[in-house]
This record gives sequence, C-alpha cells and structure tokens, in this order.
Amino acid sequence: MKSTWKKWSIVGVAIVTLGIAGGIYATSTPQRNVANTNVTTPENTAPTAIPVSVWDRNIQSYTGTSEVTVYRSPSCGCCGEWVKHLERHGFQVKDIQTDDMETIKAEQGLPSDLASCHTAVVDGYVLEGHIPASDVIALLNEKPDIAGIAVPGMPLGSPGMEAGDRKQDFAVLAFDEAGETQVFQEHQGY
Repeated sequence: MKSTWKKWSIVGVAIVTLGIAGGIYATSTPQRNVANTNVTTPENTAPTAIPVSVWDRNIQSYTGTSEVTVYRSPSCGCCGEWVKHLERHGFQVKDIQTDDMETIKAEQGLPSDLASCHTAVVDGYVLEGHIPASDVIALLNEKPDIAGIAVPGMPLGSPGMEAGDRKQDFAVLAFDEAGETQVFQEHQGY
C-alpha cells in the first residue's frame, strides 16, 4: 500500500507533525495556520521527513510595524542570536544593551515568573525571551487585547541555545496587564 503524507493547514484543531526521530507529535494550534513538510514514502518504507525548525520556517506575510526594540545584556550571546533571527525574518531591530534588565522588565510590566534573558517591545506589545518570529507576526496580525507574549526561561534548540539535535518543547504564553497568562502557541517536536 502506498502512503502519502500531505501538507496540512488547519485552524483550531490538533495537527500531527513528524518529529526529528520520525516520531509523531500532536500539537494544539489555536486559531493559527501551521504548515508541515510534504513527505512521500515509497511502498514498504517508513515515513521520512526533514523537519523544518520553528526558527527556520517561512512565515506568513506581515505589512505593519516591523521595528522592534530589544533590551539585552551585553554579555548574553543567545540574545544576539535571537536578534539575528528577527532580522532574518524581516524585522528592523534597535538593539539596546544594558546591565539593568530587571528595571526594563519592571517598566514593561512583565510578570516575574515569565522572565527570560531579553525583553523587546513592538507596536505596544512586550516580547519576552525566545519567541519565534512567526509568533511575533501572528501577534501583530491578530492584535489581541493582551500586554504581550513570553517564553519563560531559555529552551534548548532556540537561537543561541542549540544543543546538537536536542530541542526542548515550549509554549509561548500570552499575558495581560494583571499578569494572567494563557497559551498563545505551543511548539513540540519542532
């Protein structure tokens, strides 16, 4: 029996994607389009895929504000790699290096439990940590009534946090001015 894996673009339902080791992962994708790699397998062979990392995927178009102000420690290399990631995806970055990140985070109203290494601002929204450019664009296209989005900590596999083929699943969290959070996007098996 010949098996063909098709490209999916599904809104608001579970999406099945092929993982790095050929395993299958299900991810919830609330109100967003996610495209997976087309994979065709000949008869009597196992499915194979060359997964496209969330950091390298082509992203939806965006024509609004592309200027992002990033605040980061001058000694943080992963922050610089995230800046390069944004620039590769069409953002114009104003890169401000400071040793007073705690003050910046407090001024931006970032809940302390969402903290990561760098803080950014774009079109009135706060961006905290290693957020994929595709999620920043989704935020800017959707314009939800929130204060911003964050990836707490520093997940393995994100820019500057590469560890070979190891990739840590993570969620991008939306937060409001009261500090309430909800999942904005999940990234598993990317």
